[in-house]
Amino acid sequence: MPAPTDSGNLLSNSDAYHIKRRFTLIDSFQREFYEENGYLLLENFVSDEWLNRLRAASDIFVEKSRLLSESDKMLDLEPNHSSESPRLRRLVSPVDYHEAFHEFAMSGPAAELALSILGDPVRFHHSKLNYKWSDGGEEVKWHQDIQFWPHTDFSPLTIGIYLDAVDDEMGPMGVFPGSHKSELYDLYDNSENWAGAMKTEDVARLDLNDVTWLKGSAGAMTVHNCCMIHGSLTNRSPKPRRLLLQTYSAGTSYPINGIGANGVLGKHGGQIIGKPPSQLLNLAGRTFRGAPDWAGRGAPTIFGSQQAGGKE
Repeated sequence: MPAPTDSGNLLSNSDAYHIKRRFTLIDSFQREFYEENGYLLLENFVSDEWLNRLRAASDIFVEKSRLLSESDKMLDLEPNHSSESPRLRRLVSPVDYHEAFHEFAMSGPAAELALSILGDPVRFHHSKLNYKWSDGGEEVKWHQDIQFWPHTDFSPLTIGIYLDAVDDEMGPMGVFPGSHKSELYDLYDNSENWAGAMKTEDVARLDLNDVTWLKGSAGAMTVHNCCMIHGSLTNRSPKPRRLLLQTYSAGTSYPINGIGANGVLGKHGGQIIGKPPSQLLNLAGRTFRGAPDWAGRGAPTIFGSQQAGGKE
């Protein structure tokens, strides 16, 4: 099965991704910790080989950004970006643009970790690489993820890997343990404009002493539930803080049509990873089997299905 490369050779959305290896990557204590607290920090989780591949891939897009004077669909740039001094905020949907990112998310360590936490199969949603550039890389204000891309349940989680060791000065991600079980906040401002962040008055209700800052070594993996309150501070260090993120849900969870990830879902959104899907769907506490995924082959009419006696 071909994988995407830097030249843009992409898999069709109807292809499935099967993991040949099966590992119990987290133990029962870690799984219970995730369920109770809504996050994990897994130190030294990724090999040096993988780190080197991902770093090399990330460098390619820094060089590509030198040709841009403003953001495009692939690269999000800081306002003071220049060819001489590139300042990236984000590579959007990296799985679509380089083989290393694609393999890592769809069949490599990130996919295996998602299967270990959520069970087999899982559904891939989207990926992104946040660079948080040196000497002022922008903060990410307190927010929850599920409002950006609602699903039919709250199983979605995001798995991150630090491509660089991250300390206090570099703007590590902070989480409020257990907040995934509490209130879902409105992310519009007081003028009813989408802000993508919690209102000041809602943040004031939180005790910032409860924040756990997820500092870690290069190769550390982070996991946080879609309902977790999280954010990160400005990068005050002289080094970029690269965090590669990929989001998955349980195989029985579906993204609500028409709502992507910050408006960009990517070519592989909804892709199943692991064993073939059963088409089970959990919605409002009720479970049922939906119709097959007809992507790439065309859906029959109800007449064709019924007259074929289930063979259509």
